[in-house]
Amino acid sequence: MTRVKMSSKNQMVVPREAREALGVTAGDEIIVVPRGSTVILMRKPPNVLKALRGSAKGLYGDVEAYLKKERASWEKSRRS
Repeated sequence: MTRVKMSSKNQMVVPREAREALGVTAGDEIIVVPRGSTVILMRKPPNVLKALRGSAKGLYGDVEAYLKKERASWEKSRRS
């Protein structure tokens, strides 16, 4: 694992191992995907939406339970 340091201009150097793994060189675009306390770096694909599809799967755990809880809170606030 390589450590990098953020500069005073909020910049950092992507380590060689990561650049090689992504297959990127100077001028290539990289997509940054934050997921909680983790950040995913991806080489910019031809179709960004297609590449990111499903990347948030499991983010809310049991979706049905989450939706039920949210809808209940909306209903509660509507009655108040």
